[in-house]
Amino acid sequence: MKHQHPQRILALGLVAACVSMSASLGVAQNITTPAQKATAQRVAQAGVALDELAANAPDTYTVKSGDTLWAISGLYLKQPWRWPELWGMNLNDIRNPHLIYPGQVLTLDKSSGRAVLRAGAAGATGGLQTVKVSPRTRFGTLADAAIPTIASNLIEPFLAEPLLVDAAAHDNAPRLVGSDNERILFAKGDRVYARATKPQDLATEKNSPFVFRVYRNAVPLRDPSTSQILAYEAQYLGTAELIRGESVRDVTGKDGQTAKELVPATFDITGNKEEMRAGDRLLPEPKREFSAYVPRAPGRTIDGVRVMSIYGNAVARAGQNTVVSLNKGAADGLEVGHVLAIIKDGRTVTDSTVTPRQEIKLPDERNGLAMVFRTFDKVSYALILQVNDGVKVGDRLLNPR
Repeated sequence: MKHQHPQRILALGLVAACVSMSASLGVAQNITTPAQKATAQRVAQAGVALDELAANAPDTYTVKSGDTLWAISGLYLKQPWRWPELWGMNLNDIRNPHLIYPGQVLTLDKSSGRAVLRAGAAGATGGLQTVKVSPRTRFGTLADAAIPTIASNLIEPFLAEPLLVDAAAHDNAPRLVGSDNERILFAKGDRVYARATKPQDLATEKNSPFVFRVYRNAVPLRDPSTSQILAYEAQYLGTAELIRGESVRDVTGKDGQTAKELVPATFDITGNKEEMRAGDRLLPEPKREFSAYVPRAPGRTIDGVRVMSIYGNAVARAGQNTVVSLNKGAADGLEVGHVLAIIKDGRTVTDSTVTPRQEIKLPDERNGLAMVFRTFDKVSYALILQVNDGVKVGDRLLNPR
């Protein structure tokens, strides 16, 4: 194979890495077309304006274990959600950001009057190296080595916890009724029993769910603007595995008559965040969703987004790395990865410098950034990436500028 220009090698490498990574996560991905490759190369040549760079953007940076794409983007850009432009990526065709690895040397190229970030081989001391590619078969996964977009520990626990249910689903959900001992509270390792409004909800037939989430206190999520209940957020308690389904058996009474008696379903508690008790509800464990989080500004104007709740209700104001629920979802155009600016409403103050005194409203100020990482039809969850002051229920979110 002939040696190619390093810039072209990088652009093609980005495309290939994205396709490989998507396959390793089980994400559907079409084979990249020549037109898509050409677009990636064209953007790579353009780069971003120099005045978009962060004040102290380094000329070179060696990627370390523990780095995240968001942190590195913030190191180089005033607006880190614009990282695809700096990296020369076509966002419409390439949805996976896991392209850099510990040990790689990032070089900031400003020779053309615009900024482009290039990735060199691990241990390289300067610039990109031209690599001769030979045909051979190799097996492996890029997911094991690539740095994440954001620190995964901030989001992964949350993906396993909250449950959004409507009123009917909550009322009809199976409920715990007791355990095989005299304990009032249940924990991991305990055997417990449950009843269902509909016996088929606790069947052990083929294709029936066997792992359930246990929850309590479904709290309504109200739109701060309209007070409309958009969903119910349930308090996650733990998981339980269905051992035997609910059934009916024949029993003979004292009068000698045979009657039908309900036999509750049998569960083993396999994990708990909090202790459980009779009356707590169960819902089938949903399928785990794997997403490649790509922080980016929405491609359209997003209106009317407000904070509905701070997850956990432990504080009145949310800080950095806190999860909040939003009153808009997929039906309103929000997507996983959308970065929104958090707006702090200006206070109303009394102007005592004039007579008579006047009430005036101070200007609204940007208070930070949040990234949407989970969407439902009418509700979304976002992680606060940056914040200057505490975020409270009712705060607005807009397209970042």
